[in-house]
Amino acid sequence: MTIDNHDRPSLLTPPEAVTDPLAGSIDPENFTPRLLALLSNALVWRESHELRRHFRLGTNDWRIISALASRPGASATEVTDFLGLNKAVVSKSVNTLLERDLLLLVDGPRGSRPMYLTQAGADMHDAMLPISMRGQEIILADLTHNEVDELNRLLRRMLEKARELQTLENEAHI
Repeated sequence: MTIDNHDRPSLLTPPEAVTDPLAGSIDPENFTPRLLALLSNALVWRESHELRRHFRLGTNDWRIISALASRPGASATEVTDFLGLNKAVVSKSVNTLLERDLLLLVDGPRGSRPMYLTQAGADMHDAMLPISMRGQEIILADLTHNEVDELNRLLRRMLEKARELQTLENEAHI
């Protein structure tokens, strides 16, 4: 979307304001990180809205449930790393799920706290799953099986590169 700055009243624009797009600015229609972020935001908003409407739980709560469905006994730290979420976000969701009796913590070795879904948590997983899967259906609707495989391969490669870059940047700041 292009904004025509010349249609704006000049009385409101200070004379020192830059009113024309910069020659070296990013093309927003072809900047891949922006496009990925917009897609992700739209999908997360849809999913979160539906999860809250149907179950009074949000996307982060769903992510914890989903992670434990495939990784029973994972610790909060392991779930945090797996999902790439902030520890505080995971902690808040874990507390919500504990209050709703969807999750339980057990004592583990060296103070770790393995987490497991309760039967109610497993039932909640099965009830929430179609909402999450609908997001995947939206993304993949117009792609062939081979294109889906290639897209997933490319995304995994991009994630690996992003993790490598993050590791290098973290090491540079130590």
